[in-house]
Amino acid sequence: MTSTMPTAARTVPAAGGSAPPHSHPPRRDIQGLRAVAVALVVLSHAGVSRVGGGYVGVDVFFVISGFLITSLLLRELATTGRVSLRSFYARRALRLLPASSLVIAVTLGGAWLFLSKARLAEYAGDALAGALYVVNFRLAAAGTDYLAQNSPPSPLQHVWSLAVEEQFYLVWPVLLLLTWRLARGRHALVAVPLAALCVVSFAAGVLVTHTSAPWAYFSSLTRAWELGAGALLALAATRLRRLPAALAAPLSWLGLACVTLAALSYDDETPFPGHHALLPVAGTVLVLAGGCAPTAYGAGRLLERRPLVWLGGLSYGWYLWHWPLLVIAPAALGRADGTAEVPPALALSAVALALAWLTLRLVENPVRFHHAFRGHPRRALALGAALTASASALSLTATAVPPTIEVGGPAPALARALSDTPDPRTRLAELLASSPGALPSNLATPLPRVKSSRSALYRDGCHVDRAATRPRSCVYGDRTSSRTVVLFGDSHAAQWFPALRRLADARGWRLVPLTKASCKVADVTIVNLHKPYTACDTWRSNALERIRALRPALVLASSSDAGDPARPATDPLQQWTTGFAHTYRALRGSGARVAALLDTPWPKGDPIDCAARNSLQLHACAHHLPEATRDATRGRAVRAAASATGATVIDPTPWVCAPRTGVCPVVVADTAVHRDDSHLSEAYAEALAPLLAAPLDRLVGAP
Repeated sequence: MTSTMPTAARTVPAAGGSAPPHSHPPRRDIQGLRAVAVALVVLSHAGVSRVGGGYVGVDVFFVISGFLITSLLLRELATTGRVSLRSFYARRALRLLPASSLVIAVTLGGAWLFLSKARLAEYAGDALAGALYVVNFRLAAAGTDYLAQNSPPSPLQHVWSLAVEEQFYLVWPVLLLLTWRLARGRHALVAVPLAALCVVSFAAGVLVTHTSAPWAYFSSLTRAWELGAGALLALAATRLRRLPAALAAPLSWLGLACVTLAALSYDDETPFPGHHALLPVAGTVLVLAGGCAPTAYGAGRLLERRPLVWLGGLSYGWYLWHWPLLVIAPAALGRADGTAEVPPALALSAVALALAWLTLRLVENPVRFHHAFRGHPRRALALGAALTASASALSLTATAVPPTIEVGGPAPALARALSDTPDPRTRLAELLASSPGALPSNLATPLPRVKSSRSALYRDGCHVDRAATRPRSCVYGDRTSSRTVVLFGDSHAAQWFPALRRLADARGWRLVPLTKASCKVADVTIVNLHKPYTACDTWRSNALERIRALRPALVLASSSDAGDPARPATDPLQQWTTGFAHTYRALRGSGARVAALLDTPWPKGDPIDCAARNSLQLHACAHHLPEATRDATRGRAVRAAASATGATVIDPTPWVCAPRTGVCPVVVADTAVHRDDSHLSEAYAEALAPLLAAPLDRLVGAP
């Protein structure tokens, strides 16, 4: 299995483990290690392919943070016998919030000005969650939302790692204080519960990586062991200072090699974190452990170089600024795809470094070391609360006052136009040919809400995720009807649910949806998330058993043309034809008629974002046939298999693209056609119910 986390999501956390002003200065080798970690992440985000695993910088920083914060807490416990939670959180507030609040405000302003106007509410939600340190859970939930997984990255998603750290530090100081008192200050006993928690967290990370990669990647529960590893090292620091130089030096070099190896050998196909996180975490632990006993020949010889120490001091600000610049600047410069090539991305990263230096000089240090806050934790906490409240208020304001999307005049109501005519096919062809050039003022679903609309199939959890191997028991329409219609396939079958439910309610059908994310109708094992999608094969077999038991009148089968076979054949047409035919025969064996619904044409890029950018020039967003057909071979295979098995083929292409010109518009009458880069919108699919009715009525009504 490979990680589903996009490179954009793999960001390094803040250098939040910096010591407070009154403590000992941080070790120079740690500052250098920070520089290495943040440089790896920035290079990875800038598109430097040789550093595909640069996201391991997140693990390096988690370990460093756990080590430094725990060292400070242990020093306070040894000196006073207690931990001042108020002072601890005051130091965290002064260290993190001035810079992060500034970046959130500037980034939200940049998103308002330059990014998709249809997504501003989404970005404002990320800003609010970031200000409240819960954005990691928001991103994990979005990552498991199949219809949201292909969305472009948020300019604020990088603050997820700050959220993980702060969630850890809500618990760790209290736990450390309690165990310290119970163990009477004996470090070995204090380490026992922490070690147990680390084992549980690591095991959870390994298991969840293979079942729900977004939650494994973003959750503080599956990442806590990395901070805990640094904390365990801090508990052993006194003994580590007695390491002989002959051992400490090679340990530190070995650790640095482990981090480097992970960064250079991992990539987006690596299932991460899982057990692969052990390499960078262990490497960081070794560097820190070796550095506890300084030697002239250790990795500190490299890490303590002045340029690296200087860069390490800027790592927090560089982390904060680089990702928003990489996301927003290309859009501000007019790049339609919102991406930058490697040289411009590196230039933007250099600008981010300059901003980090200015932020340190003009914001971070002046606030952090101001006499009004040093030694006054209440004031520091009040400042932190004010900054958090300000960032939250700004986020809510951005949601309440979104940027204006220019629109034209009103358009005919598509659903009514197709329902009221005796010939919906001809009427739709007319509307496709006369699609509006400007966004209608009466759009059926407002553009910012098209993506978030979810039919009952998704709201009720009936469309199962990739890990599921058994279909859900969901029934719609007339549950007591003797005529059962089954919707079978992947999300491109599920997109037709609004139309089918409308027909089922009107005709008294019993509608049973059996759909699974990315699972093809054809009996062909495909590659999904960079490994054979065997869960789909198991689910398909179980779904076919369920259909045999249902003995439906009709099965409507459909799936996306995307996805490659795990074992490609020399003749792809024959491979897919055989796979479809096998499934169609199994469906016919249940006594049902089979309707094979071809995949719909795909839009050009993201149609909602394009419509928001070109609201008065929608024709610039239109796609054209035959380019809009994702895989013509797959369509030919469906037709051949249907001919061999007696299934009926339904081609929705004339319902999406104008029959005469082959133009596939993004808006027809008053309705957006697609919700994303491949799926029909809920409103458009439901409006097409009269066109789907004709072939289905012939099949369901047949003896």
